[in-house]
Amino acid sequence: MLAMISLSEAEQKAIEFITDEWELSDQEKNLFVINNSRKIDDKWWYMVEVTVNNLPDKWVVQVYDDGDCDPCYTFVSPFSEQEKSTYLDKLPNKLALAVQEERKGHI
Repeated sequence: MLAMISLSEAEQKAIEFITDEWELSDQEKNLFVINNSRKIDDKWWYMVEVTVNNLPDKWVVQVYDDGDCDPCYTFVSPFSEQEKSTYLDKLPNKLALAVQEERKGHI
């Protein structure tokens, strides 16, 4: 049986998963922060909430004990279709586009 990864490892795996999914640079990756994370009791996985640059949007990623991430993550945003580009002007272009596309697809 493999050892379960730690919570901090699960947090890093979640950030790597999102940045790899959107093919973001290391510079863009450094803008991601953990909003909340926890081990799910009696389960072999963690729930990790990731935000970027203090935006209210978040990705919620399930990270398994072996470090794999569930590809069916959840993206949560408080913005309406008309507000999908709100607060993105100070982000690098590719990251801003990724957030805008997530907002558009998950509103």
